[in-house]
Amino acid sequence: MTAEAESGALSGSARVRRLAPGDAVPTGATLESEASGYGLVELKSTGAAVTITNGSGKQANTLVVRASIPDAPTGGGLSASLNLYVDGVYRQAITLSSTQAWNYRNASTNLDDPNAGGSPYHFYNDFPVWVTGNPVPTGSTITLRKDTANTAAAYDIDSIDLEDVGPARIQPPNSLSVISYGADPTFAKDSTAAIQETVNAARTQRMSVWIPPGKYMTNSLTSTTLNMTGVQVEGAGMWHTTLYRKVPLPAPAGWQSQILVGSNTTLSDLQMDGDAIWRGTGGGADYGVQSMGALGWHVARIWTRHTDANWLSGSNGLMEDSRTSDSYGDGFNINNSNTPNTDKRGNDITVRNCFARGTGDDSFATYSDAGPSGTNDQIDGAKILNNTAVAPWWANGIRIAGGQNVQVMNNLVNSVSSNSALDIGVFGDTGRPLESATISENVLIGGGGWNGVRHGVRISSPSSTSLFPNASTNVTMTQNVLRGSLRAGLYIDRTHVNATLATNTIDGPASQGIWVTSGVTGTGTFTDNVIEKLRSGAAPFTNDSNGFTAKMNSNSWQSGLPYAGTGAAVPGTVQAENYNTGGQGTAYNVTSVNGNGTAYRSDGVDLESASDTGGGYDLGWTASTQWFRYTVDVASAGTYTLSLRVAAPAAVTGALHLSDGSGTNLSGAVSIPSTGGWQTWKSVAAKVTLPAGRQVLTLNQDQGNWNINSFTFA
Repeated sequence: MTAEAESGALSGSARVRRLAPGDAVPTGATLESEASGYGLVELKSTGAAVTITNGSGKQANTLVVRASIPDAPTGGGLSASLNLYVDGVYRQAITLSSTQAWNYRNASTNLDDPNAGGSPYHFYNDFPVWVTGNPVPTGSTITLRKDTANTAAAYDIDSIDLEDVGPARIQPPNSLSVISYGADPTFAKDSTAAIQETVNAARTQRMSVWIPPGKYMTNSLTSTTLNMTGVQVEGAGMWHTTLYRKVPLPAPAGWQSQILVGSNTTLSDLQMDGDAIWRGTGGGADYGVQSMGALGWHVARIWTRHTDANWLSGSNGLMEDSRTSDSYGDGFNINNSNTPNTDKRGNDITVRNCFARGTGDDSFATYSDAGPSGTNDQIDGAKILNNTAVAPWWANGIRIAGGQNVQVMNNLVNSVSSNSALDIGVFGDTGRPLESATISENVLIGGGGWNGVRHGVRISSPSSTSLFPNASTNVTMTQNVLRGSLRAGLYIDRTHVNATLATNTIDGPASQGIWVTSGVTGTGTFTDNVIEKLRSGAAPFTNDSNGFTAKMNSNSWQSGLPYAGTGAAVPGTVQAENYNTGGQGTAYNVTSVNGNGTAYRSDGVDLESASDTGGGYDLGWTASTQWFRYTVDVASAGTYTLSLRVAAPAAVTGALHLSDGSGTNLSGAVSIPSTGGWQTWKSVAAKVTLPAGRQVLTLNQDQGNWNINSFTFA
């Protein structure tokens, strides 16, 4: 369970700081923009506190506190304690640090120097905590309070994870323990050589490697890649076994500390952390895991912290049930390693059920690169499934940069500081184009950050200087939710884009719902998409390009949204006054505005009180060429009897017909007999055939001088 601090109870001088859609987008990184949910709680004065409740349904014996404290005036960070209380009783002091935070973009000396003209970013870190004493029971409260002993000038609390961590795993049979080969679980001496010796012996003896509980120092003496290729390597669990890279800082150029996973390797159940302070020469960050191999590999239940990317190439690889936090590069990057190599092709690699928070580049990515000569293979069959990306401090939540047969499904992106929640297209001039991708059932929250003009989701294609300047991006997006973008919900950028969008929802963007910029060529097919909660004056769909053909059918900006947010059930009755929202030309078309029904709905037109059984309102002032739209949810396909409750002082031949979203006449011409008056009601029947599912039906007024109260499908 993750509890957002801003949802907790505040005391003392604690205050919430928040960035919301519609606020001015900052021109640089801020504590708000880098926080999950774009909100945090600030504790500055003694007694300031925030309290959250353990609502996980389980006891919690560990916490992960995501927080920020200020940098030192000359860089390098500070450390300070913060007191933790359970049910109001002091439990322990936790230690927070800014040593591995507060980098300065474009600093002239190094990225850790606050006085070299750089722009600050990367404010937060995750701080894992074992709870002292008994676990926190479900329903109990956890309070973080700045007391007199807590000396940081400010504590900015983003979120708290609560977890009930199980006991350490035990050594599996037929395995070699790294301790038997001299590894030190107490962190007193370097264990790199001993771990590698164990792996080499296990490979020769066809056994597995066991890394018992403990914290093992690695990479402090020499620049060394731990090569696990061809062996099964297991730890006691990501909370129990840690390989800690104590790299000399500033790190010499090219100092390696990554773990290499090759063909027929399994790596699981451990944490990789280190002392890295930035990405690049001197900072000490290297890949967490670099995988490759034509014969497949498997990584599961690992946690990488303060590393560069988990760099995933090869074929038939699986990364699952893993975490990364506070990285200096991508979280998980599926790629072809930028070079022609049969062991690095990037075919059929899956990343699933993983969690990334606070990454220093894209949280999840595909990257298909042709290389300078254009000879590197296209990646094929990449899958990004059921993952969570939270608050990357640089780049995007998910980036799809080239490939074919890419699948991105059922992921959550929550808050992006600098770029987009999802970026679709290509990376760099040697990047291969995106030939085909299916993106479905994802929830994409935020995006549209400070790094130039960004949006919730961006679709683009190779530039004019690319090796593939005329290639198109081809993407299908279905059943995604794009919520709370800080600018447009979806932005289609230059130059060649073919996109199919169906049944997506764009909810509450700060500006346009969908924006196609000038200069785009290609085709977009938009079907049954919903754009809702637009701000005043914001357009649902803007196409600024003469070269982009938009084919549209049954989208909300064409037909409006269901009244009260819910489609009418079929079988069932549709009340005439419950036509869609969206106004003139979208939800309805009237030649004049009449009626007194605004007491029922503020956008009501042509409504009046009805004397029919059940009362309510009827729709009147009918006239030729007028129409009203209704969203219905049809339980099952079939032919239904349509019964219309109508009134007319005189018979009207061919009074109306019911049509579907494509304009097809479903009912044929329906005539209305004389009922004896405007409020004398009778039922008129017709037959309609409907498919199953949500659809928009239009009640077309072909002749005037009649009223309608409701229509029923049976």
